Amino acid sequence: MKVIFLQDVKGQGKKGQVKDLSEGYVRNFLLPQGLAKLASDGNLKTLELQNASEQKRKEKEKEDAQALGKRLDELTVVIKTKAGEGGRLFGAITSKQIAEALAAQGIKIDKRKIELEDPIRTLGVTQVSVKLHPEVKAKLSVQAAEE
Repeated sequence: MKVIFLQDVKGQGKKGQVKDLSEGYVRNFLLPQGLAKLASDGNLKTLELQNASEQKRKEKEKEDAQALGKRLDELTVVIKTKAGEGGRLFGAITSKQIAEALAAQGIKIDKRKIELEDPIRTLGVTQVSVKLHPEVKAKLSVQAAEE
């Protein structure tokens, strides 16, 4: 009996997958639990439409991320901080401070998306990688300036 999974079922299939399973398993477990529905022509057509709209949404997200990436590549974020002799900072500049500085400029990026291996501890310009989408990364210039 062909079914369309509505949720992930361990060992059987993932959400949106069409699979042929035994009739007893489908009637006694999957249907009553609401984990699957029968794969009729109408349900298959609905699944196709849902997949197409999901694909469009993902492409739109990627395009938005690429546009934001281009904007970030041209941007330099200036963060003022206290520094001692030799250009060493008192403390460090973290991804949270970078995210706050971007938010002040009207760009909202989660601090977890900013890939900063070590906090910035010296004055000057540092290139920081920002992961906007699984397939899109941007480079952001962060300038640590003395107060």
